[in-house]
Amino acid sequence: MSLRYAVLGLLADGPGSGYDLLNKFKISLGNVWPATQSQLYGELAKLAEAELIAVTDEGPRGRKEYSLTEAGRTQLREWLTTTKFKTPTRNEMLLRVFFLGVVDPEQARDYLSGIEQAAARGRRELDEIDARIDWDEDDFSTFGRIAMDWGKRFWAMNEEWARWAQAELDGR
Repeated sequence: MSLRYAVLGLLADGPGSGYDLLNKFKISLGNVWPATQSQLYGELAKLAEAELIAVTDEGPRGRKEYSLTEAGRTQLREWLTTTKFKTPTRNEMLLRVFFLGVVDPEQARDYLSGIEQAAARGRRELDEIDARIDWDEDDFSTFGRIAMDWGKRFWAMNEEWARWAQAELDGR
């Protein structure tokens, strides 16, 4: 269901084609809420059918530009203000960590090292994305920067935690 609101939110910033939105997903939402091309185009069709977005321009090769309707803006605002935040209750990575005692210590360390490396990669990717974005002072940029900072802190925490966990194993 959140893909619906991700699309509505991107269109709240301005009109765009499916291709434009897919690029925005890759640049701004890929680390928060990834979407494939088929998922995105399927959601655009559902949103248009529900009259939450409208085709406002058509171009060559069937290109359609979509805009948020007032009903779509209302639904987005309602979702933002009335839906309660849900804390994720499942974390497969930590479930595996909990049971690492059943594998060889070196395998456990390799698993933790993999977490560290993935976190470092995630942090670097966000740094690269951040460097390419021409931030300005509009709401989309302001809150985008805030979300970007959360992502950077998340990856940094995971990287530091994985180093700590490896040291814990080394100290045993």
